[in-house]
Amino acid sequence: MKPGDFVSRAALELWQAEQLGLLLKGLSRNLFYAATAERLKTGNDVQETLSRFKANCPFTTKAELAADQAANPPFGSNQSFSLESFTRFHQTSGTTGTPLRWLDTPESWGVLLDCWKEVYRAAGVGSGDRVMFAFSFGPFLGFWTAFEAASSLGCLCLPGGGQGSRERLKMMLENKVTVLCSTPTYAMRLAEVAQSEGFDFSKLPLRRLIVAGEPGGSIPETRKVLENLWSGPKVFDHHGLTEVGPVTFECPDRPGCLHLIEHSYLAEVIDPKTLATVSDGEPGELVLTTLRRHGMPVLRYRTGDLVRMESRKADRCVCGRIEKTLIGGILGRTDDMVVVRGVNIYPTAVERIVRSCSGIVEYRVRVFTDASLSELEVEIEIEANREDSKEIVAELQNKFQEAFALRVPVKSVIDGQLPRFDLKADRWQKSCKP
Repeated sequence: MKPGDFVSRAALELWQAEQLGLLLKGLSRNLFYAATAERLKTGNDVQETLSRFKANCPFTTKAELAADQAANPPFGSNQSFSLESFTRFHQTSGTTGTPLRWLDTPESWGVLLDCWKEVYRAAGVGSGDRVMFAFSFGPFLGFWTAFEAASSLGCLCLPGGGQGSRERLKMMLENKVTVLCSTPTYAMRLAEVAQSEGFDFSKLPLRRLIVAGEPGGSIPETRKVLENLWSGPKVFDHHGLTEVGPVTFECPDRPGCLHLIEHSYLAEVIDPKTLATVSDGEPGELVLTTLRRHGMPVLRYRTGDLVRMESRKADRCVCGRIEKTLIGGILGRTDDMVVVRGVNIYPTAVERIVRSCSGIVEYRVRVFTDASLSELEVEIEIEANREDSKEIVAELQNKFQEAFALRVPVKSVIDGQLPRFDLKADRWQKSCKP
């Protein structure tokens, strides 16, 4: 499936209803979902089918999947085919709990590659591009799907596993890389190393930074920092999950807005507390059903991602697409919010403020808590040889005060003291009050 295959929302929803029916029929062999599938009835028309499904199908949570895998090791009971049918193994990072193991059949794997191709097409990446994958190539799904999808599109693919930052930069220069795939944080780290090692970016034909794994790619302030560090390539965001697959791609004409790959996912946004569907454009938790990944599917999966979804009705996006859009990308995680003196603070809000201040190389947030109160303290590492470090600290403190109506202490630390990250950043440190 490609953009333009659906001439209208009605045609897309008809496809979704048909795919949902096929998915549910195949769940009779899936012990995790068999009882649920038995209760679900499809309607007589498209809207009835989709609305009945949402009304009658319970949510799936990561905790339930983890408990099932613990009770039925090692892969759980969420398998629609015999174990011999699966050829791919991956697992989640485990940053928010026990890692989940995930299997794919060749057919399901092909669906995931189709979704990644959507990401590349929207980014303008294809045959002739030279793509550097600055990853460790561990068991995480995104590395492998991104690599194979790029290869199938005719790109020259450079695996960066098992290398340090300097070696990756050297490989990029020697092979004239045009596209870099990494987390936003690691793209910043690579640029930092390049500057310290004297690499000449003018000889690098890099034109795209495709980032994921963190919300930074859709934050305007972070995008600006990345584009300035790399002297011009366009930042292109997307997101996905191991237990779901590649979910979104950035709108080519609306930076910071992510289109849902709706031919493969049925998307909803709910209030994480009441579980009711939120109004169009209101913030809530993204819920996904994998319409075409039949081997280990998820039905109404609570992703934990906070989003604002803009529905497309009769109109199309300015880019010509009819897919629904996540305004501002991933706003945060339902389990990431910190309440400080009655104020709800998400890491993405702190990221936005920090990146709006020039001269800050890296930062870390310390959250001190006791039984009733939480306090924030932010440490920043300032560019070497800056003579205005006190002014930068004061500017950041003032911006926190304006944004949160809170006094957030900011401390400048010596050069190189804060950790650097090759993958997802872990900048938030929680501990009891000293």
